[in-house]
Amino acid sequence: MSHDLKSRPSFSAASRWRIGFDVVLRTALVLAVVLMANYLGAKFSHRFFLSPQTSVKLSSRTDTVLHSLTNAVNVTLYYDRKDEFFPDIVALLNEYRAANPKISIRTVDYVRDAGEAEKIKQQYHQYFSALSDKNLVIFDCGGHVKMVPGDALAQYTLEQVPNPKEREFRRKPVAFAGEKIFTSMLLALASPQPLKAYFLQGHGEPSLTGTGNFDYAKFAGTLQQNYVAVSELQLLGDTGVPLDCNLLVIAAPTVPLAETELKKIEKYLQEGGRLLALFNYASVKQPTGLEAILERWNVKVLADVVQDPDRSVNNGQDVVVREFNQHPVVNSLSQLSLQLVLPRPVLKMNSAATANAPTVDELIATGANATLAGDRAEPPHHYSLACAVEQKPVAGVVVARGMARIIVVGDSIFLGNYYIEGGGNRDFLNGAVNWLLDRPQLLQGIDPRPVTEYRLMLTRQQQRQLRWLLLGALPGALLGLGGLVWFIRRK
Repeated sequence: MSHDLKSRPSFSAASRWRIGFDVVLRTALVLAVVLMANYLGAKFSHRFFLSPQTSVKLSSRTDTVLHSLTNAVNVTLYYDRKDEFFPDIVALLNEYRAANPKISIRTVDYVRDAGEAEKIKQQYHQYFSALSDKNLVIFDCGGHVKMVPGDALAQYTLEQVPNPKEREFRRKPVAFAGEKIFTSMLLALASPQPLKAYFLQGHGEPSLTGTGNFDYAKFAGTLQQNYVAVSELQLLGDTGVPLDCNLLVIAAPTVPLAETELKKIEKYLQEGGRLLALFNYASVKQPTGLEAILERWNVKVLADVVQDPDRSVNNGQDVVVREFNQHPVVNSLSQLSLQLVLPRPVLKMNSAATANAPTVDELIATGANATLAGDRAEPPHHYSLACAVEQKPVAGVVVARGMARIIVVGDSIFLGNYYIEGGGNRDFLNGAVNWLLDRPQLLQGIDPRPVTEYRLMLTRQQQRQLRWLLLGALPGALLGLGGLVWFIRRK
């Protein structure tokens, strides 16, 4: 009997087949449920965010750019994790990576990880400079590198700080423009050849590489971030404006231009060139020669300086501008302010309308109580400080360089290394450059995200009570609770 029990198999063949079929069926059912869950999740997914700060929805234009991206892009956040905009940048880049897995992201905190930070500096040493060695977003597409400084990602306005002794302002963040700039970088990486800007030199213009407050190293860097290559130009001898010049920048010459140079510039504009002309107070008593050319384009640069007592800082030298007209250059600046230094009025001239007359628009203006420093008899009123000129197409006329566009500003110092960080000065430069180069895709379609600040106002007594609560009451309560538990358990 015992021999029969030992020789009998544990499972019959039918039982083994039945168990195997059950295992296969259950496995198939589990796989089917997983597949259906993934399908439904992909089709009807909804992401939940713990705070509005990390809630990001990309624009349709950014989605189009990301879906067309075929090359791998490595993004390095060379950033201080304690920076106020670091969470916004990370959340935005995560959305880019979720839309296109070819984008990879790594973070290097240069404050707390000096070793990794040094490796990044060595890897991209040719792109680093003394002016931009911290808080950088680095885009690398197969060795094609673009860098974005953190200061360029936020838009600021000047807010008056309560101070009974003197008028004081602080930079208040009002918008985060990360998506617009990051998408622009991806477009630049996908473009075969950058546009080119030439800076006129030889007349005391600011240096493109200098680190002084009034030099233009940050100006040049901003153009490069907009995928515009920068070169210097001297109109000597037979040298004219190069054919590959997409933008000519004439920034505050301190001595008059030669007649031959002025003729070359005028010829360039007649051929449909693009010009950014910046004046300042230094040329009030010594005209540069550009003034006469601009008058033929219906723009008048007055030989005087504007003073605005209601909107001035720094002993009245700096004028805070909050008046913006409707124009693509300044449409995104309505919630911001500019900070100009002793600006000159730049006015639209009232001339007889002709069929092919250029269109002139005044861009920014002072407050209603502004006056001229050299003409006290002129009553206070709004003064225009910048104008945009556009030559509309004429039927049957072909222009070598396209349709001419000009922007004239009555100050050049506001775009120097020091003042470019004030208010929306850098944002004005971005808008001006992209309008002059006729790149509407970088002017519209991606709006900056508003920044909300929460300020807690406490009196000295409330601060003292809060300090005692945090340093005394809470730790004391924990110690007391621990002592009570120990006493009860001891018994």
